[in-house]
Amino acid sequence: MSALQRKAVQLLLQIAPVVDELGARFASAGHEIALVGGPVRDILLGRGSKDLDFATSARPEAVEKLLAGWADHVWDIGKAFGTIGCRKGEWVLEITTYRSESYDRTSRKPEVEYGDNLEGDLARRDFAMNAMAVRLPSHEFVDPYGGRADVANKMIRTPGSPEDSFSDDPLRMMRAARFAAQLDFTPDPAVVAAMTTMAERITIVSAERVRDELIKLICAPHPRIGLDLLVSTGLADHVLPELPALRLEDDEHHRHKDVYQHSLTVLDQAIDLEDRLDDVETPDFVVRFAALIHDIGKPRTRKFEGDGKVTFHHHDVVGAKLARKRMKALRFSNEQIEQVSKLVELHLRFHGYGTGEWTDSAVRRYVRDAGELLSRLHVLTRADSTTRNKRKAEALRSAYDDLEKRIEQLREQEKLDAIRPDLDGNQIMEILGIGPGREVGEAYHFLMELRMDEGPLGEDRARDALLTWWNNRS
Repeated sequence: MSALQRKAVQLLLQIAPVVDELGARFASAGHEIALVGGPVRDILLGRGSKDLDFATSARPEAVEKLLAGWADHVWDIGKAFGTIGCRKGEWVLEITTYRSESYDRTSRKPEVEYGDNLEGDLARRDFAMNAMAVRLPSHEFVDPYGGRADVANKMIRTPGSPEDSFSDDPLRMMRAARFAAQLDFTPDPAVVAAMTTMAERITIVSAERVRDELIKLICAPHPRIGLDLLVSTGLADHVLPELPALRLEDDEHHRHKDVYQHSLTVLDQAIDLEDRLDDVETPDFVVRFAALIHDIGKPRTRKFEGDGKVTFHHHDVVGAKLARKRMKALRFSNEQIEQVSKLVELHLRFHGYGTGEWTDSAVRRYVRDAGELLSRLHVLTRADSTTRNKRKAEALRSAYDDLEKRIEQLREQEKLDAIRPDLDGNQIMEILGIGPGREVGEAYHFLMELRMDEGPLGEDRARDALLTWWNNRS
């Protein structure tokens, strides 16, 4: 037994009680069952997971009966595809009947047929590292396509030809990029060649499926690796074309940086700063995706000035619109769309104040405009400094440190996170003797701007200011 196999058996023993109980239960009923796919790969990698996948010779109806009385809870949401799920203690198990699939070449949805053996089931899987199994309860390791060697060599290969695999299910091309980002594995040259040749085939995959893979890739430990693979193979041209568009050709004087590489660096730096996020679960897709696409407005706004200078005026506003459009096309939630596009729109706001002392008014407006995204905006703004000039980089860090201190100082003095005028709508109507309508909104806006400029006034001063404004209206 090799060292890798010994390690695998040791790690398998950590989950042995639940898998062996399940294996014995199926074996006593005359059925085969095996731990398969990602969990087996992760055992070899020493990665723990409470989610386990199994393949079995038993049909779904028989699986349900075998789980009854053993599992804590059983669900059949995937029954049409041969999958029954259950929970046993802290473990979540999915048990799928052996399958053999045939594909309509105009769709990635398979025609599902039940298979009759484990080896045939493994043959249909996406990559060799996911086409391994451990028979239960015997613990026999099954590896017909060299998955153990691929794990040891950190390689991504398909069980058969990559062309056949990606033709059957084009989403596997994005999964290759995602696994590269998650595991820091290298795709086999044949896999890369097939991805490049067949990139356009990804267009038959639903936007929702593409979105889900993109989220997993962005939230992986090494997203830059996967993103580079999407761009270099041409897949990004179809799923996120704004990203490869950032590879702007340098002007003849080379006076602007490579926006694509800059964006990847900003993403890397945002990941390093994620521990600064307040009350946000990490990895955080919103701040990572905003970091990646914060400059997507630059290709649309690039202009060459007479002195050879390159400008990107208003690329923040244009970029926010492009972010919203792309994320809608990929069926992201409205909340994610608004969060990412708002961060893209605000990513230059800090630089608009220069390096001088921040006034109370400027600090209030910065906090108000960022709202609940403030901690993410802090991360994005800090990450967006990629200058190699150490003096300039330190000046930017120091200036942002000062801004965060000013925010905390004002927080102690004012209710900075919920800034409101000193008078509400009812008070405005009572003071001015008017009913609901446009004028109330105008008065509220006036008082809000006054609150931003001068801080809390108190009701008496706010009332006097409101009446003065009302009487002086043109």
